[in-house]
Amino acid sequence: MSASDKINNAAEDLKGKAKEALGKVTGDDQKVAKGKGDQVSADAKKAGENVKDAFKH
Repeated sequence: MSASDKINNAAEDLKGKAKEALGKVTGDDQKVAKGKGDQVSADAKKAGENVKDAFKH
């Protein structure tokens, strides 16, 4: 996993957490769901990159 991939995945995860928190504060369940979705997407990308890294070594 390259450094830029790690940064992008961390940024996407952070963005998702922020969306989720904002949704909770404002009572917007749709924004909470989108935030959680962003976090899951970032986690899936990270897992995929980890698998690629495992096969490189």
